[in-house]
Amino acid sequence: MNFELSDDQKLLRNTVREFADAEIAPVAERLDNDKEFPYEIVRKLGELDLMGIPFPEQYGGGGGSTQDYAIVVEELTRVDSSVAITLCAHTSLGTQPIYLFGSEQQKQAYMPQLCSGQMLGAFGLTEPEAGSDAANTQTRARLNGDEWVINGSKQFITNAGTDISGLVVITALTGDAGEPRREISNILVENGTGGYEQGQPYRKMGWHASDTRPLSFSDCRVPVENLVGPRGNGLKQFFHVLDIGRIGVAAMGVGLAQGAFDEALAYAKQRKAFGQPISRFQTIQAKLANLATEIEACRLLVQKSAWLKDQGASFSLSAAQAKLMSGRLAVRVADQAVQIHGGYGYIEEYPVCRFYRDAKILTIGEGTDEIQEMVIAKALGA
Repeated sequence: MNFELSDDQKLLRNTVREFADAEIAPVAERLDNDKEFPYEIVRKLGELDLMGIPFPEQYGGGGGSTQDYAIVVEELTRVDSSVAITLCAHTSLGTQPIYLFGSEQQKQAYMPQLCSGQMLGAFGLTEPEAGSDAANTQTRARLNGDEWVINGSKQFITNAGTDISGLVVITALTGDAGEPRREISNILVENGTGGYEQGQPYRKMGWHASDTRPLSFSDCRVPVENLVGPRGNGLKQFFHVLDIGRIGVAAMGVGLAQGAFDEALAYAKQRKAFGQPISRFQTIQAKLANLATEIEACRLLVQKSAWLKDQGASFSLSAAQAKLMSGRLAVRVADQAVQIHGGYGYIEEYPVCRFYRDAKILTIGEGTDEIQEMVIAKALGA
């Protein structure tokens, strides 16, 4: 593994960083306060070929690697998590099932619009009784002639209810009731399909400018061809998608930690107390030194996970470790950044206040810390 970014990756990082600083940073506070979805930013990300960066050019993607994708996610999250999770959930969760398991007809029909950002994709796994216990899916799809008839609900779904949301791929029970083995399959449902409704957005602690809401299906009918991948392989497929998604969320953790650190360092250099910048006090220096070291270590773990996936090697363990470490790190760095800011850190005009609110979900979404520990322990043979 080469720890040095290639020239193309450096150019990508600098391009996204400049875009984030110029286009996202000036409006991030307003979007957060108004809980406004960043349509214009998503459009521009699509024009930069970033909404489908890890997918092949033949389907309209950017032709990049997983490492490229992690770089993009980190740089966006360094400035704003709502924009980052919009791209992250769309790419890792909404588009991946179609690319990995969809038919060629499905790929041709949906991938170009998804990769361009003209259409957002969503991922429907979580339910009231099926969060960490993902296999406890209650949503049911019954085959009736040449249609699937879907009944059930999903919750905490990202990107399903915007003006440009186009589809959701959901897990559903497709076997007969009472079977000893619960048959779970993946089914694609387009927005606008009768019987499929998106509920009102949640009032969240953070990620205010991203779209998160419950979904409901009442005798929702879709063609039999909307089955994604082989019947009965749904859970296996989504677990693989979640492994990939953890790389993206881990990159978000590093990005948020880096963004909060940058704000804390800049503030410490200009804030004076007792006649000198507080950055000259050993207590502050120790905080900054330790945080910078942990961020770099976590970034390397994320890069390793992405590299392993790009090599076609097993990456589940590394991705779970990166996700576990980066989420906790993001919470800790955001907390310390607020502490370094003092009272100003509690004021909404300062980005660290938003970072603090946005950080906590990184220890919950894409599998809680407790689930990551179980995944890691299982991979270790424990």
